[in-house]
Amino acid sequence: MITFSEIQDAFLFVSSAQYGMHSAILGKDSGRIYYRSEAGDIDEIDDEELDCDTFIEIPHKNDLDLGLNLVFDFVELHLADEMMDEMIYVQRIFHGSGAYGRFKDLLEQKGMLQRWYDFENLREEEALRQWCTENEISLAKQD
Repeated sequence: MITFSEIQDAFLFVSSAQYGMHSAILGKDSGRIYYRSEAGDIDEIDDEELDCDTFIEIPHKNDLDLGLNLVFDFVELHLADEMMDEMIYVQRIFHGSGAYGRFKDLLEQKGMLQRWYDFENLREEEALRQWCTENEISLAKQD
């Protein structure tokens, strides 16, 4: 049986790069996770051996709607006093490259960067646990 922290580690690996660059597949029967990186030298996945019934791909954060919507949920919840101006500013930030860096700079200036990290971690854990439930992944009790 697999632990939630192992699922979470695989999720973080998949989400640490652009969509499709990293992948991880869970063998539901074995509880083993296999990794592949299009950018590196990791390739533990043999496509011919994969059985669609017993293997499931670990999602990317975008698959769980944890990308831009998460940012705007945070802005709405934590910058409500200045929401209209901040929402417009944040929308403009996300029209170019380096958007998350600029967003984090804004939060740093407002003393809210740690609050963002806590919010992001909580939402990721909730979404990932929900994904496990929906995909009938039994987790070891230690998590």
